Amino acid sequence: MTELTAFALAVATGIVTAGLTSSFYRLVTNRPLSFSLLAASVPEVVTGVATLVFAGPMVIMRNAVRARVLEQRPLVWLALSASISVFWAFMSGVFVMSLILAR
Repeated sequence: MTELTAFALAVATGIVTAGLTSSFYRLVTNRPLSFSLLAASVPEVVTGVATLVFAGPMVIMRNAVRARVLEQRPLVWLALSASISVFWAFMSGVFVMSLILAR
């Protein structure tokens, strides 16, 4: 397996993990996950942070696309957000794959 294939597989695993985690959070709480957890109680903050560890790429891209469409942010803003999201998805994908492949 080449390095590029391994990178793509890790990113895909991270994006799938982020999507599943974000969708599960929305299913349970009936609200979208966000980075603003300051006004919540302590158990909600702990649960939100634990969820954001894996769902962060989806939150970043959702916010970036909404900012591009609604606020007319520049395309560079969307590209930078996508690069941050891909790196985060890569890191969480490597973690999830290492958990799955551990013996």
